Amino acid sequence: MQQGVGLTETQNKTDELFTWLRLAAIPKFGAATYAKLCHRLQWKSSDFFSASHAELLSVGFNASQIDAILHPDSEGIQKSILWLNGGNNRFVLNLEDSAYPPLLKEIASPPMLLFGYGDQSKLVNLQIAIVGSRNPSVSGKEYAKSFAQNLSQCGWTITSGLALGIDGFSHEGALLAKGTTIAVLGTGIDNIYPKKHRKLAEDIITGDGVIISEFAPMSAVRPENFPRRNRIISGMSRGTLIVEAALKSGSLITARYATEQNREVFAIPGNINNPLAKGCHYLIQQGAKLVTCIADINEEFNDLEFNTKVTNSSKMKKNSIECLATDLLLDSVDFEATPLDIVAERSGMSVSEVMSQLLEYELRGLVTAVPGGYIKLGEK
Repeated sequence: MQQGVGLTETQNKTDELFTWLRLAAIPKFGAATYAKLCHRLQWKSSDFFSASHAELLSVGFNASQIDAILHPDSEGIQKSILWLNGGNNRFVLNLEDSAYPPLLKEIASPPMLLFGYGDQSKLVNLQIAIVGSRNPSVSGKEYAKSFAQNLSQCGWTITSGLALGIDGFSHEGALLAKGTTIAVLGTGIDNIYPKKHRKLAEDIITGDGVIISEFAPMSAVRPENFPRRNRIISGMSRGTLIVEAALKSGSLITARYATEQNREVFAIPGNINNPLAKGCHYLIQQGAKLVTCIADINEEFNDLEFNTKVTNSSKMKKNSIECLATDLLLDSVDFEATPLDIVAERSGMSVSEVMSQLLEYELRGLVTAVPGGYIKLGEK
């Protein structure tokens, strides 16, 4: 008897998955339309596929949508099912699943389905998104990694897009803190992109993180899918931190989605001559909060409790940097590569004194040596 119940439950889950895969394949049919029709017609998900051509036409479906409903892409659906059954750490969540991220469900156009690798329960974690340039400066890389690491230690889950640059360093920072990080793909779930980040993707999964995509296995790579990916990144998160971004970039699209979703937007300022700071400065002018330490982020969430030791340490570092602002040697190093002889000339110190002092500052994380000189890192 028990065995029969188990078989029935398994069949019900298979039927439900098949239904949602068919729903997700309907062209130009999203969650908002689905919810409206279900409310108006008192339909369940399966009712869409028991309706006649005339009924579907009467409720507003067009010819291509009706064709997709009545003649589903069985081959594509089978590929998704084969992918799901191809490993123990895979899952597919539909919009009505209890494990579906609640914050994501609140946005205007949540994905009908989420395909994923890893522990799906982590999708309900408290998340903050960190995104930015694919070609960041040395300072940008340091900020992304250190902010992600410190925010992870406070209790945040770090969500980003697995892209080169800021996204990748953000995931790495979370892993350094042994925290949870979630990567959202703009490609089919079986296509880790960029390929350079395959090892990072493996580290995310082995580190109890999650990789998700709204795009089914074998989906073609399309440029327009990446902006769609960005709405998921911001949609699952309480806030979005932009580390570095040009004025025309995907990061600003993510920030716009966050604003539309009534989520917090944070931006790290930079050198006014750095093109990668222009996007952050624009966001700050538009109302994003200027961020210099993690305390600037955490204080915006009075309803949450954080690891106060990490937050207070961040405040102390910030105060320390503010005191160092009058340090002539540190003030002689720019946020772009500054030659050693220029630093010595500006500070009035000998080259040997400068090298000795900058070594100490490098150990404290205030500067870093790069080809051509030193770069000031500021507060982490």
